[in-house]
Amino acid sequence: MAWSLTVAAIIERQGRFLVVEETDGVHPERVFNQPAGHVDPGETILDAVRREVKEETGLVFTPEAVVGLYQLQARNGRDYCRICFTGTVPEGAEASPEDPEILGCRWLSRDELAAAPLRSGLVLRCVDDALAGLRYPLSLVEVVRRER
Repeated sequence: MAWSLTVAAIIERQGRFLVVEETDGVHPERVFNQPAGHVDPGETILDAVRREVKEETGLVFTPEAVVGLYQLQARNGRDYCRICFTGTVPEGAEASPEDPEILGCRWLSRDELAAAPLRSGLVLRCVDDALAGLRYPLSLVEVVRRER
């Protein structure tokens, strides 16, 4: 089975994390997730995380570091490799989703996230890794252009 490459963004402000409310595409229940999504063919990984945050929150995201790389065998039977970033959005800017599949944006504490229905276990795992101070340089996802 083919792998899917996804990106996610940890955005923290005063002990609260910006998350999006959505459905998982299979069940009608609402779940919370970081702004996240698939890397499109030909797209750089950094461009993908910037695009996903913009689409899902309406905010401009500035990646600062890689939190981690995660392998997920999802309930849908697919394998995913998730690259999670930490970074910032403009101070005071209000989140407003551009993607119609996003039902809303909220700032939740770590404890609120732990008690909420999450898209996957990676949501809380990525937050915990970010809170633990895991940070790798953005050069970890350096673009190597196609050789001629």
